[in-house]
Amino acid sequence: MKRRDLLVVGAAALAAPRLARAQGAGVMKFVPQIDLSYLDPHGTTAYVTRGHGHMVYDTLYGMDGHFKASPQMVEGHVVGNDGKLWTLTLRPGLLWHDGEKVTARDCVASIRRWAKRDALGSALMAATDELSAPDDRTILFRLNRPFPLLPDALGKITSPMPAMMPERFAETDPFKQLTDMVGSGPFRWVASERVAGARAVYEKFDKYVPRQGGTPDWNSGPKVVHFDRVEWTTIPDASTKASALQQGEQDWWENPAHDLWPLLKRDRRIKLDTINFSGAVNMMRLNHLQPPFNNPAIRRAVLHAIDQAAMMQAIVGTDPKDYHTPHGIFCPGTPMASEAGLDPFKGPRDIAKVKRMLSEAGYAGEKVAMLVATDYPQFKAIGDVAADMFKQIGMNIDYVATDWGTMLQRRNNKGPVDQGGWSCFSTGWEGVDHLDPSNHYAVRGNGNDPAGWPGWCVSEKLEEYRNAWFAAPDLAAQQAICRDMQVQAMQDVPSIPLGQFVQQTAYRTNVTGVLRGFPVFWNVKKG
Repeated sequence: MKRRDLLVVGAAALAAPRLARAQGAGVMKFVPQIDLSYLDPHGTTAYVTRGHGHMVYDTLYGMDGHFKASPQMVEGHVVGNDGKLWTLTLRPGLLWHDGEKVTARDCVASIRRWAKRDALGSALMAATDELSAPDDRTILFRLNRPFPLLPDALGKITSPMPAMMPERFAETDPFKQLTDMVGSGPFRWVASERVAGARAVYEKFDKYVPRQGGTPDWNSGPKVVHFDRVEWTTIPDASTKASALQQGEQDWWENPAHDLWPLLKRDRRIKLDTINFSGAVNMMRLNHLQPPFNNPAIRRAVLHAIDQAAMMQAIVGTDPKDYHTPHGIFCPGTPMASEAGLDPFKGPRDIAKVKRMLSEAGYAGEKVAMLVATDYPQFKAIGDVAADMFKQIGMNIDYVATDWGTMLQRRNNKGPVDQGGWSCFSTGWEGVDHLDPSNHYAVRGNGNDPAGWPGWCVSEKLEEYRNAWFAAPDLAAQQAICRDMQVQAMQDVPSIPLGQFVQQTAYRTNVTGVLRGFPVFWNVKKG
């Protein structure tokens, strides 16, 4: 072991809090990527909330690693009227955590609430003339045009998740956060043990009945729980997380820091595993409502200052196997990805040229309030590189260090910077979120819509391309639309792609049955 690694382990051991050691197979101890600051599964794109959602709630369909939808809460469906009539039938015996029966009326209300916050859900509802519950087990969609992605929408693995909940909760304004967590999923939320910034606790729902048949994969197939209890522990420091995993005080660390991978790999009690082949894609989101990024010419100038490789190397180091650039608006290596329009990211950075472009665009020294979630290592790294880049090109940068939860709240502020608003922030997604335009928030042009994603880009052309993609007759036509869409995105600049990197997860070797996708706690066992 290198001296640096000994120092890291030693410092971590000294700094580590007295975390209770996991005992037996009845408890799974997990370190999530960030604290669970937002509980409503319909209300945010945050992955920690999606993970929480899949613990507590179930979905009508599930999605496997090949992106094929299969029944989950429903036992099946019948399609008629040339694809414009869908009749879904719920499995019998489904119960909410409060003991009440799950009904189709609950699910209809849940779908309506979720669709008001979700990109793919809104597309489904735009194609729907009637959504009703003729009886307790039947959900009926009467469409105005065929929408073959209906099961994909209702079983999507991306966030916000299409969580089913009792009607009385689903009637809550979708723009107000739920506070009571009652679902029908494999785990119950233990509100009494929640410690903000430190812990979230789940207990097995003993009346949950897994669907029969199929193979567990991502969020599809039978959800068989082998733990009485799952505890999520928030630990701010990466070295402390590594120490807790090594000492057996934690069983699973969702997203170990890249510089600690070599240390963890040398520990035979720990397995590093890439469970999500699509990797992590990163971006800078710009605020189109406030100066300076309400000026499209300034947005386009900034593209030429972005060094995607430097952004990724700040997170994962210089090994090219661990990251991919140039990166556009769709996940690299998937059918909709291309390099159309990506010339601004290629070649050496020319700072003098960018300064001229900014001057010609009319930049007058307006403050750039950059929100940086410093408790999230990858966004801290990107934020530091971006802040230096802004300074080099002569922009008046205000580096706003904050935590992830506070950033999620502040980014909803549409006001000026001096009234608590913002100019830009960096964030990341799983590559599966950016496979195509159907669920891709960051390239929407619907900024005038109440459900428009913070940044509030308004672009008729981007919306036209998205709508055309849904109606495209074949893969070749879809790919052509996505190339044109990417070129348009480089003109409108709703967001700036920063690159893709590989993210591994780490768990102790006595943990088995870990599924592909994002961390879930069914099928998993601990020896």
